[in-house]
Amino acid sequence: MMEIVDLNCDMGEGFGQWVLSEAPDEDIMALISSANIAAGFHAGDPNTMDRVIKLAHDYGVGLGAHPGFNDIQGFGRRAINTTPEELVNDIVYQIGAIREFGRRYGASLQHVKPHGALYMEAAKSEELSRQIIDMMQKTCGDTILFCMESSETYRIGKQSGYPVVREFYADRDYDNSGSIVFARQVGRPDPQAIADKCVKACTTGKVTTVEGDEIDIGFESICFHSDTPGALEMGKAIRKGLTDAGITIASAATVLAQKS
Repeated sequence: MMEIVDLNCDMGEGFGQWVLSEAPDEDIMALISSANIAAGFHAGDPNTMDRVIKLAHDYGVGLGAHPGFNDIQGFGRRAINTTPEELVNDIVYQIGAIREFGRRYGASLQHVKPHGALYMEAAKSEELSRQIIDMMQKTCGDTILFCMESSETYRIGKQSGYPVVREFYADRDYDNSGSIVFARQVGRPDPQAIADKCVKACTTGKVTTVEGDEIDIGFESICFHSDTPGALEMGKAIRKGLTDAGITIASAATVLAQKS
């Protein structure tokens, strides 16, 4: 039984006048403890970053950079065939943008979470994961790196002694390998079913896979996506389900500190 968990959401994922989320950022920000802010490559622009990062600061939410592939048209959910070195440089660039906007409001960078296809590429690539962690050790101090438990990123992070937080995906399915089933488009989920899934994972350490089996799942943070249809209702249901089960919602940094 988990007594404390982080609740994170991908935020600021519009561009100029185009907004993906149905819900106002303020309403979702009030529900979560960590925010992953789009850093300009898959979504986000300077004005959006500034506004959403200020919201995170005002709501006391842990600030995270959400770097992705340089793919506005595909929302960062299409793989780009390039070298790990180029991808790491793209990540450095995007982290810098979020970190500087955060400094503007006195908010330090709590974590980095790669987005979409970049997250999945790092999960399976030892070389890319090693280069990301090496870069973060040199440039980010003790800034947390978000990843899946079933990933090269998590394995190498633990091996290197770098602070990593494992995510549980509320609005994504799992397969028997413990990996999420990657999706470019998702439907409108049942908020109560999603909340029940999260409470079950926290209280039993289990998740049901698309194959119909029960597997063990380890995590410190629960993620849902602001671009998922019905995200606000889903976030409210998750938060209520967790608090009704006696589980405290706190930032990723607080959860890690309590574990150590």
